[in-house]
Amino acid sequence: MTSETDQFAVDVIYALPKQQKIITVMVAPGTTFIDAVIQSNIVKFFPEIDLDNIKLGVFSRVVKHDEVIQPGQRVELYRPLIADPKDVRRKRAEKAKDEGRINKITGAKVS
Repeated sequence: MTSETDQFAVDVIYALPKQQKIITVMVAPGTTFIDAVIQSNIVKFFPEIDLDNIKLGVFSRVVKHDEVIQPGQRVELYRPLIADPKDVRRKRAEKAKDEGRINKITGAKVS
């Protein structure tokens, strides 16, 4: 059994466009990322979170649910993308071409 002195603090973070929640939990060495999320009870605040399929990360690096969390790390919960970033950029470039803001051949800005 681990004592309280063996435990360390971990932040569990989830953000929406207009709302975010950071919950700090004390975890024991050997705790996995998903265990820290479950312990934080963040689903109480955001019931739309599907713990079986949610992507987790630490400082913008995706991690596996069963990866062990280390002191100094934080758990980030990632929402699914609503649009493919490549498609969005492609549409924005097409619109700029149609509006004459960029050269239709080279793609450079028109002076």
